Amino acid sequence: MSFLEQHKSYIVLTIWALVFLLSSIDVAAKSRQPISESEIRERRNQCYADIESGLWGQQCKSSKIAKENCALNCLSPTCYQLVYESDPLEEGEKDYIRSQEYKYCMHKVSLGESLDGIRGAFD
Repeated sequence: MSFLEQHKSYIVLTIWALVFLLSSIDVAAKSRQPISESEIRERRNQCYADIESGLWGQQCKSSKIAKENCALNCLSPTCYQLVYESDPLEEGEKDYIRSQEYKYCMHKVSLGESLDGIRGAFD
């Protein structure tokens, strides 16, 4: 009797288990919850604490705006790079459009969605 004949039921069971596992991963990915405001707030507070402790270096403690740019980078390096890295916030600047793009980016990242179209989405 060949190996396949001896282990046919085991092989079939393994294949079904793999199919089930892969389909459940796909369903879980599609049903992920978007990041909540409270989760963002918790992460932001942790970033500020890390900055204050010196974990992000002295440059992040040099001014209020430097701290804010570092906190945005800490909170979501991907979204910071996409929205702010090429033109960081400056002292006294309130950029509501980029703020909305950043939040939208974090929402899309939390769902595992494409980040195409983030820049300019709120112009």
